[in-house]
Amino acid sequence: MADTICDTRLGRVEIRTGVGRRRRWTAAEKGRIVAETLAAGFSVAEVARRHDMSSQHLFHWVRAAREGRLPLPAEACPDRETSMFVPLVAAAPQRAASSPPPIEIAIRDFVVRAAPGIDLRLLVDVLRAARAAL
Repeated sequence: MADTICDTRLGRVEIRTGVGRRRRWTAAEKGRIVAETLAAGFSVAEVARRHDMSSQHLFHWVRAAREGRLPLPAEACPDRETSMFVPLVAAAPQRAASSPPPIEIAIRDFVVRAAPGIDLRLLVDVLRAARAAL
């Protein structure tokens, strides 16, 4: 990526003459490059240098593949069982469907607990009585 490196008294200066425009990568190209990082003996930095890109950019693609947002091609990854990323989804624990929690309404010193399925007219009457007692 850097063709010329000059050390001056002001510091190090890199002159980049490589790819100067924004490149467009297809999903197939991205998948093929990520699959190269999965091959034994290759580091992400080495693969990134080979394709004239930054390691950080390539790590972003690897993360996308791990999250399932970037498909890996079958022909570029012959050992598919060991190198395939599967997204992990954690489900929230579910409550028992038979008994949802009661609703609690606190009004100063009063606490009104209403069980699911309570008659709404009865609940309104209780809340009015609690408010009137204040």
